Amino acid sequence: MKVQDAEGKIDLGRRLRIAHVITRLINGGADENTVHSCNWAAQGGHDVVLLHGETVQPEIIAKVDPRVELIGVPGLTRSISPVSDMRALLALTRRFRALNADIVHTHTSKAGILGRLAAWAAGVPAIVHGVHIVPFVNVGVAERFAYLALEKLAAPITSAFISVSEGIRDLCLSAGVGHPDQHYVVRSGFDLDRFRNADPPDGWRDLLRLTPGAPRPPVLLMIAAFEPRKRHTEFLDAFNKLAVRLPDAVLVLAGDGPLRSTVESRAKRLGLERQVVFAGYRDDPERLIALADLCLLCSMREGLPRVVMQYLAGGKPCVACDLPGLREVLRPGINGMITPADDLAAMAEAIAALLEDRERLACLAQGATATDLSNWDVKLMGKRIGAIYREALDQHQASTGVSTIPPVRNVALPR
Repeated sequence: MKVQDAEGKIDLGRRLRIAHVITRLINGGADENTVHSCNWAAQGGHDVVLLHGETVQPEIIAKVDPRVELIGVPGLTRSISPVSDMRALLALTRRFRALNADIVHTHTSKAGILGRLAAWAAGVPAIVHGVHIVPFVNVGVAERFAYLALEKLAAPITSAFISVSEGIRDLCLSAGVGHPDQHYVVRSGFDLDRFRNADPPDGWRDLLRLTPGAPRPPVLLMIAAFEPRKRHTEFLDAFNKLAVRLPDAVLVLAGDGPLRSTVESRAKRLGLERQVVFAGYRDDPERLIALADLCLLCSMREGLPRVVMQYLAGGKPCVACDLPGLREVLRPGINGMITPADDLAAMAEAIAALLEDRERLACLAQGATATDLSNWDVKLMGKRIGAIYREALDQHQASTGVSTIPPVRNVALPR
């Protein structure tokens, strides 16, 4: 039974052992979402373990609450490898048994399959899967078949699916992954005030490589990890035509990743060194957003990317390629523009049109500032996840007739 206080906060009622699983810990939206979920539960007094694969970045590790135990899992990699996958599956199963976990919460596709199978084998009462991206959409036929088969295999042992958007949830249901009563939507939260009250970086002129006395140019910003699905190189080809049309515009690419050197080389080959700035990883994305006139995202596959909400929280309109769930928050002609997913030339045209029409751009900026983003408050995310945990545990108890969780002590969730 759920317990709520006068403010509607969920109290899980007892100290829980919660294990989160993710393939890698990098500076991405799914990874930050996972860290927020771990920190929220640990701050509420629960025992939290974050099991991760071999790829980690120190910046994201630094954001993990000291009360969260970090455990590396040998063999847990993003790429498919039968030997490594079996090794990771056995390691996760042993770890869940040793932890006597009450809840296993998996994130991303690969960790979601292995983690849920391991949790089922270990007899974990509640198995929750976070759907940050749909793995069987916008991929090849073979990949779609494999991912969809695995998701359907894992669905019956899943207590709850937590999708970051209604669009992601609907894609899962339309593909026959799980039943409607298993699916929930919880927005990927962040600190809204941090983005609403930001100023540009102190050294913004140096960042843009401006000479003394040079006027401030129109600034385009894209914050995205340098990975194939983000399509940096393809966008540069489209931007190359835009650069001729708007020679004063500066494109700032913030982030890091395996393809950064490839994208830098492409910019050089296109002669865009002056107009494209590689800002690298920044721990102050809100300040880059404050500097921008227009923000961009051209990913071919995403959930509902949190960076779009961060753009809007900073009062900046966004031009993005169409993605599932994107229209839940990005409204064409009001706070941004949405262009066809497979047409980056159309995206470049929309960008140019907005930079050439400053009055229209200002209206979109007003619309961005006025966008209701209350559902993306990080505290609300924690409370909603807590409610789902409680419901999953209640359903397990109802189906077995026995509570597997000893009443250690009451725990008040963080306010």
